[in-house]
Amino acid sequence: MSYVIDKLRQLKNVEQELLKASAEDKNIALEQVALSLDRNRGSILEANKEDLIQADKNHMTDALKDRLMIDDSRLDGIIAGIRQVAKLQDPIWESDKTWTLENGLTISKISVPMGTIGIIYESRPNVTADAFSLAFKSGNGIILRGSSSAINSNIAIVKAIKEGLGKTNISQEVIQFIEDTDRKHVSELLEAKGLVDLVIPRGGKGLINLVLETAKVPTLQTGEGNCHIYIDESGNLEDAVKIVVNAKTQRTGVCNACETVLINEKIAGEFLPKLYKELKDKVEIFGSEEVREIIDVNLATDEDWATEYLDSKIAMKIVKNVDEAIEHINKYGTMHSESIISENYSNIKKFTKLVDASTVYVNASTRFTDGSEFGFGAEMGISTQKLHARGPVGLEQLVTYKYIVLGEGHIRK
Repeated sequence: MSYVIDKLRQLKNVEQELLKASAEDKNIALEQVALSLDRNRGSILEANKEDLIQADKNHMTDALKDRLMIDDSRLDGIIAGIRQVAKLQDPIWESDKTWTLENGLTISKISVPMGTIGIIYESRPNVTADAFSLAFKSGNGIILRGSSSAINSNIAIVKAIKEGLGKTNISQEVIQFIEDTDRKHVSELLEAKGLVDLVIPRGGKGLINLVLETAKVPTLQTGEGNCHIYIDESGNLEDAVKIVVNAKTQRTGVCNACETVLINEKIAGEFLPKLYKELKDKVEIFGSEEVREIIDVNLATDEDWATEYLDSKIAMKIVKNVDEAIEHINKYGTMHSESIISENYSNIKKFTKLVDASTVYVNASTRFTDGSEFGFGAEMGISTQKLHARGPVGLEQLVTYKYIVLGEGHIRK
């Protein structure tokens, strides 16, 4: 029996236990996990330091190290996220629709857990705790496969989670972690038909493509974010500068950071110098020929329009109008998060209707595309596909449903 298959079978063995657990049982367990993470703060932070030392040896970029890093504040956020999930309404055994047919049969549509969820993710050890809390609250077992860059942090977090569960009547086996970083285990997970009900990749383009191209189990596409902000001719330029700076520089290595700014030609001469003043010492700027006639930046190529930098870099292009902005976004975007800065109702309506993305903003930063910011407590990732779930994947997106049909000796004639 393979290493991964053994772990998946352990999850299947406790699936019924999760199905039977009440909302109160799960909430008590989540509180114990939160307390355990706090108790084990020292060992978690020390493990993270080991990962960061190795990251330096591997010449990891500052943006990617930022994704990897856990400090007291971020650990506080992880713990708060678990407690927020515990406060949310239990998403299973709920019915949003019940009806009675003319023949007397009563049908109810009931939400139920997926079963066993696998998540494959890069860096970001906070995902370990976030993914567990969401899967657990929605009644799903979870198997996690993090990257080698965060192995020590992930092991420490999983150990703390299991310690917390050990103080409850729910089995520690509801969470499984693949400690062996051999890539063959990814293939084993993706081919485990009948043992895993959904696999979610969370990382860069390479990881996502690997999962989508090779998986033999259902998958949910998340991650890649080539996000844009369009500055309309009617936009408030002071707000636009603040929004772009926030969307690009608050955290450059995340999927909801802005990678390209599109500027209406009618306000480019006024706006670009203002934006350049705020960004020139913070990021490397690539611009179209028209942009370069106004500010001193590197020449952008077609590759820049299609690039998710995840770094201190940004591209800029001048467009004729909102239609050209929409055309550019739908050509180069990744259906993640897009924003328009405008006071023109017609342009706003056109942009929000025609831009193909999971999340579209009006006069706001793209950085809000996040499960915690949306009130979901945490997230499994940002889904950029159209089937089943789209946008931040929280509790409600981790359930399926079945129909319960009540009869009184009914037979079909």
